[in-house]
Formats: sequence, C-alpha cells, structure tokens
Amino acid sequence: MLSTNKRLSQAASAALVGLLFAGTAIAAPLVVRSAGPSAKAYPAGKALPDNAKIVLKAGDSIVLLDGRGTRTLSGPGTFAASGASTVAAASASSTLGALVSGGGERRARIGAVRSASGIDKNAGKNPNVWYVDVTRSTNMCIADPSSVTLWRPSADQAATVKVTKADGTSADVSLAPGQAAVLWPSALPVTDGSQFKLSWDGASAPTNLKFVVVKPNSPGLEDMAQSLIKAGCNAQLDLLIQTTSLPSGGGAG
Repeated sequence: MLSTNKRLSQAASAALVGLLFAGTAIAAPLVVRSAGPSAKAYPAGKALPDNAKIVLKAGDSIVLLDGRGTRTLSGPGTFAASGASTVAAASASSTLGALVSGGGERRARIGAVRSASGIDKNAGKNPNVWYVDVTRSTNMCIADPSSVTLWRPSADQAATVKVTKADGTSADVSLAPGQAAVLWPSALPVTDGSQFKLSWDGASAPTNLKFVVVKPNSPGLEDMAQSLIKAGCNAQLDLLIQTTSLPSGGGAG
C-alpha cells in the first residue's frame, strides 16, 4: 500500500512541483481570504503592490500569500504587504513541496509536529493538496484527470466507497485497514465539470464533488492560489493556507 501511495502522487508531482517553484523571484502579495468591514477593499484574488500599506479596522482579518507563504493580518492597524523572513520562507517552501509531492512514506515531513507524548498532531490531515478528501464536499481542482486519488482521514477500518456519477452510473473502491489512499475508479473517468457523489457505510451524508481541470503551467504559487480561488476549490485553498502559514509578526503601525 505504501508503494501504491507513492505511485499515486508521482504522476502529478513533476508537473505540479514545477508549477509552484519554477521561478525564484518572490511575486507580489495576493489576498487569499478576507473578512470584516474592509473585506470589500481586499477581496480574495486581489494582487497588491509589494510596497503597499494595508489599513485594517477592528474586526478585519486578511490572509496574504506570496512565494514565501501565507500571513494572517488582523486589525486594527497598518501593515506592510511584504514582511516574511527568509528563514520562514524556506521552511514554508519545503513544507509545501512535501504537501504537493508527498506520498504515504513522506507524510512525516509535511509540517510534522509531535507532542511530548510522541503523538503526531498531523494525524488525520490530508497529506497532499491534490488528494480528494472523501469527507468534504467541494469543487476539486486537478491537473491530471487520469491520476485522481481518493483519501480518507481515518483509515483504522476497512471501507468501501461508492462513487456515483451525475447520470447514475457508479463504481466501488475498497480500502483495507490502514490504507488511506486509493486511485479513482477507472470506470468513471473524470472530466472538467464532471460531478460525483461519494458514499459509504457510516457516512452521515454523501460527499458532493465537482471537478475543475486546471493547467499545470502557471509560473508560481500565487497563480495556483488564483486558480483555486476562481474555481471555488475551497478545501484545497484551506489546505494551502494552513500548510504555508508564516509568522505574522511585524508590520503593524
């Protein structure tokens, strides 16, 4: 099963790692999430000049992303759009690289944090931004429709997931105890705009998916985030933000 997970990730990894890290220059900051009174002034997807000053009111919160990672700014205050350290940036890039290309055996490298008791705090977290979380209804962005992977957060027991297309055709995929990832059923090809429902014993409700095929030729992390925002691939955007989070210190005036 370990080798299967590795094979599942390799098909998309080469193109996608190149997509994220093809350039070495740090691009201008991009707003990837905003809330509060000033949200309309800083909508998700808005690119900011690198030297911009961000003025936030009480109750405001925005998340900025650039080639170094993501930072969360909370008002009130005035903040510099650019402000991540080189050390933190290197750590975020390494973590994101693992998130994009990591399979089962590399999971411990994906921002692994263990408590004093030795418990992995990342247990149950999606190890790859391109894996389909079977528990979350969302638009799902993919670069290679032929190598879609299903992933489940809890792999303690065996499970059979029924995948049903909008036209009613379906196929089952089985996961053994300890197996978290499995290839999408070949009998139900994924195409741009195709919709599916996932169901299994014990699920409170079916999971609804809509696939969006994106082109793996964007020059940087910000372009990937723009694609996720425009396509409404919120689960992947959330994972991207969490994985590349940098210290938000400094910049307030």
